[in-house]
Amino acid sequence: MRLRKIKRSHHGSGWRVIRRCVIFFTAICFVPVFLVFMVATDHYVRPDRHRLSFSMQKPFRDYPDAHVASLKNHSMPRVLNRLENRHKHLKRACHILGLDKPGNDSLHKPNPWEYLVDNKHHLVWCNVFKAASTSWMYNFNILAGYPKNFLQKSHTPPLTLARKKYGRPTLETLQKALGDNNAVSFLIVRHPLERLLSAYRDKIQYAVASSYHFKLGKDIIKRYRKNKNAYRPRYPTYSEFVQWLVDSASRGKPLDMHWTPVTEFCTPCMFNIKFIAHTETLEEDQEYIIKHAGLQDVIRPEWRNAGKGSTTAHISSHYSQLTRSQILQLYHIFRFDFELFNYSLTGYLEVGQPDQDPSALLAAITLKDNNPNSIPHIY
Repeated sequence: MRLRKIKRSHHGSGWRVIRRCVIFFTAICFVPVFLVFMVATDHYVRPDRHRLSFSMQKPFRDYPDAHVASLKNHSMPRVLNRLENRHKHLKRACHILGLDKPGNDSLHKPNPWEYLVDNKHHLVWCNVFKAASTSWMYNFNILAGYPKNFLQKSHTPPLTLARKKYGRPTLETLQKALGDNNAVSFLIVRHPLERLLSAYRDKIQYAVASSYHFKLGKDIIKRYRKNKNAYRPRYPTYSEFVQWLVDSASRGKPLDMHWTPVTEFCTPCMFNIKFIAHTETLEEDQEYIIKHAGLQDVIRPEWRNAGKGSTTAHISSHYSQLTRSQILQLYHIFRFDFELFNYSLTGYLEVGQPDQDPSALLAAITLKDNNPNSIPHIY
């Protein structure tokens, strides 16, 4: 009897040792990944950045038909202070990241191609797609002399009409325009991931049949739809689109102009842009710019091309389709836009699906540049 008790005691203590070993090794494997995730993502969601989550924003695009009250004189200093702070932040971030140093790659070579220069009205603007671009293309066409009734009836793309009047500026032409003390130069930017979703909905989900983006969507489905027998939806899901985008970026392929980063599209670190408007504060920002340019009697704040409805309302439903590692991979693609324009992942990373494989999340956190010789590190 005594011998049997000893054997039982020995058998129980053996299992306890095994359990402790399992717990110990699990902790060793899990805790470092958890700590790396907490430290790394703190950089992505720092609270001193874009404080309003998407569920709290009331952007101008949600109210395209609403009457916009004129910016009161007592509000002008507040708006100017906000715009000046954005300008200072942009210059500081450009310098810290080394993006203000000329070079031969797409981040360091000045790109005047996407700017519109109106010398008559001393106005300079870079056409960032999916950031009030249709609205301001309309305004530039009004300034170019096109009648409003013509613009309403014309089937010619607004950009085509504008380029007939303004043309593509050379680097020298753009620098000369920006050097004019009376020039009012500006960008309109948007949260990178909201802008990406807006481009997806406009160009992929609602692509015009037989268009380039319609054919691109078919190709994405063919390559990334796991269930080859699933015919619905007929357009790529957001997860399929994002996986295609991440893979394309990792191979160094040029991105579509509708979602390419603003940092490369407009190279704002290469030029002295006075005003950085955000879509989140677009009513006041653009009204201030119009008044500062003395054009309040010619053009007014506009919001056009809102036919697909509010993108903000779809953020949660679409980003909840992605894993957190996918969202961090998107951050990596647009990381300079996040930095230069003071945005964060707040409201996005939280709705992402937890990764089943912790190594995928760790790989996304520690993701490095594909071309380290041409693109500055920010890690």
